[in-house]
Amino acid sequence: MATTSRVPAAVDALLAILRAAPGLDGVLVLDGPPTVNLTQRERVYVGWLPEGGPAVTLTQDFNAAGARTRDENFSIVGYAEVWSGGTDMQPMRSRVFELVAEIETALRATDAAPEAPTLNGAVLWSHLTAGDLFQDQTTDGARAGLNFTITCRARI
Repeated sequence: MATTSRVPAAVDALLAILRAAPGLDGVLVLDGPPTVNLTQRERVYVGWLPEGGPAVTLTQDFNAAGARTRDENFSIVGYAEVWSGGTDMQPMRSRVFELVAEIETALRATDAAPEAPTLNGAVLWSHLTAGDLFQDQTTDGARAGLNFTITCRARI
């Protein structure tokens, strides 16, 4: 079967890596937008942002003369969110940054996971490249959210 993009394999691998990450144990890792009203207070969404927008943006170009292979660059968006029952924002802000730090750690090569930066072979490399912090007080308490972007390069 011809491959026109590494995006589907990369998103699947990212989800698998994050769901297996020891530092995210107990955190709900979701593929895309929520489908129900979730009660879990710590969540990571892959391929979804609360304010909307694309799940992945990509570009492709020929790798070299002869048009035999192409390079693909893409960014996968995500969102980490932490809720509390109280109004103290500082612990929520600290915890959401801890969650994103665990995401970055899960994408680093280790002896146990040497292929993590390649999303288990789906891409040439990937890394966390951007983020935006959001904070608000809701009827359910303080909430901190951090958009993040994972940038990838692949060869197809």
